[in-house]
Amino acid sequence: MDGIIIGALVFIGVIVLGAIGIALWGIGVNNNLVTLRNRFKNAYAQIDVTLQRRYDLIPNLVNVAKGYMKHEKDTLEAVIQARNSAFAAAKTVAGDPGDPESMKKLMAAESQLTGSLGRLMAISESYPDLKADTQMSALMEELTSTENKVSFARQAYNDAVTQYNTAREVFPSSIIAGFRNFTEAELFEVETAEIKQAPKVSFE
Repeated sequence: MDGIIIGALVFIGVIVLGAIGIALWGIGVNNNLVTLRNRFKNAYAQIDVTLQRRYDLIPNLVNVAKGYMKHEKDTLEAVIQARNSAFAAAKTVAGDPGDPESMKKLMAAESQLTGSLGRLMAISESYPDLKADTQMSALMEELTSTENKVSFARQAYNDAVTQYNTAREVFPSSIIAGFRNFTEAELFEVETAEIKQAPKVSFE
């Protein structure tokens, strides 16, 4: 009888220890996913700072161009509209960088904005006085610098997202990810060739 009791206690102890081990493993996986998710969200915060600077620069650039390009009203308005759409999309993503649909809308809006800026810069080549404007040159230089910062911040964000997505997809961590609703995050990818770099215009 004593042997049976001891055997039962050992069996129960093994089960309890096993359950504790599984629970500790689950907690560890969960905490790791939380850490990785916070990391890519913090990385997006760096993108957001540089994007906001970009959005602040564009109205100033358009205002300077407006003084010279009086017959290009549609082009200038298109830039402002694209800027406003991108600004709104970025604000939405900032609230939840892990939402794939919001990120896709931001990428589309950024692509449209870059295309509008590219058209503006192309047209500005026909306005020598605008090209010679020192304020315009300074704004373009700062815009290009900001674009470079966005590019670096985007790469850091994408690296963090890739690490998070990989952690949530591998087995058996995927079990905890699914149970705890760790959804897939969207990369901030370049959709068109136009957005890969800042518009390059010489104002010499």
